[in-house]
Amino acid sequence: MESTVVRCAEGHVFSTSTFPMQNLGSGRIGPGRLLRCPRCARLRHAVPVGEQKR
Repeated sequence: MESTVVRCAEGHVFSTSTFPMQNLGSGRIGPGRLLRCPRCARLRHAVPVGEQKR
């Protein structure tokens, strides 16, 4: 299984084994997802670290 490095809305960087619906692309539903951050233990908006802000 592939791992994806993501950054949550609080700025914490962590890896996740799955990044739901990543194959649909940012043009259709946006690059971010709600994931549980292991640092703050809350559901946070997270984006892949490689994504650029526009």
